[in-house]
Amino acid sequence: MDEADDYALLRAWQGGDDRAGERLFRRHYKPMLRFFHNKAGPQAHDLVQRTFLGCLEARARIREGATFRAFLFGVARNVLFDHYRLARRDREHLDFSTTTAEDLGPTPSSALDQLREVELLMRALRKIPIESQLILEMYYWEGMPAHEIGEALEMPEPTVRTKIRRARLRLEQIIQETASAPSLSKSTIDGIETWARKIRDGIGN
Repeated sequence: MDEADDYALLRAWQGGDDRAGERLFRRHYKPMLRFFHNKAGPQAHDLVQRTFLGCLEARARIREGATFRAFLFGVARNVLFDHYRLARRDREHLDFSTTTAEDLGPTPSSALDQLREVELLMRALRKIPIESQLILEMYYWEGMPAHEIGEALEMPEPTVRTKIRRARLRLEQIIQETASAPSLSKSTIDGIETWARKIRDGIGN
């Protein structure tokens, strides 16, 4: 996918070309739906819409050299955090480096929960801090390299690499603690890339 073309579509949309906006939306709708699916439940579709509209407002703040995907995920992160803050009275005290999606809302239902490993992985992701969840999902679901995740979340690449390792270890710990049997824990952890692909391919299809 041509990043320059994405930015051209964004500029055209900002200039009033609704068809350019529709093309951009179609290109990136599924990754955005995956982003919100396990964190916002039935409100995911609305937050996807808000993210694309937020891109129009934030275009002037695109950092030089940043990919469009990183820019889009950065906007989505801000939309998600605003969504959580508006839903709570103590919005000023939310710390997304410690607060989990499980803390902030019920587990969304999913047709993906046919596989025990997928269900276990999805639930475990909601039990790690939201910041860690975002990083792992960008890395495993979207295949984003550490430097691009850093662009999206405004972090240095070495920091992202460290956070990936720590988040993966915490995820594995939760899987081990919550699995109904050791064999399920092992198959989930050993095949985490496979289960992540199944989640990726299942959401939005």
